[in-house]
Amino acid sequence: MNSLALLILRTVMGVLMLTHGLMKFDMLLAGGPIKFPDPIGLGATASLMLAIFAEVVCSALLILGLATRLVLIPLIITMLVVVFIVHAPDGLEKQELGALYLAAYVLLLITGSGRYSIDGLINKRKKRRY
Repeated sequence: MNSLALLILRTVMGVLMLTHGLMKFDMLLAGGPIKFPDPIGLGATASLMLAIFAEVVCSALLILGLATRLVLIPLIITMLVVVFIVHAPDGLEKQELGALYLAAYVLLLITGSGRYSIDGLINKRKKRRY
């Protein structure tokens, strides 16, 4: 049952974050001037591209359960920036969603992707060889 719960958590968190990332990707493709927060001083375009990478690429890999712990690192960093830098002055009302994502991502980092994932299939094959 734990692996089923991890599958559900991975899928829900990945799909929900992917929707945020696809909106940002549309913003990048719109062609106009990029209006995006620059919370760590890299520039608006670079910040947007990093957010898109985390929210689209890493979320897609999270859904599949491929390199789960590795792809959680950019997602966790993104949520740390959102909660503690971007929305720091806004209070808990604006920080709450990012904090929930952050908590789920940390949980998945600790537990891994579970049996029902590509990582699980890879680990199963490795165990058969030895």
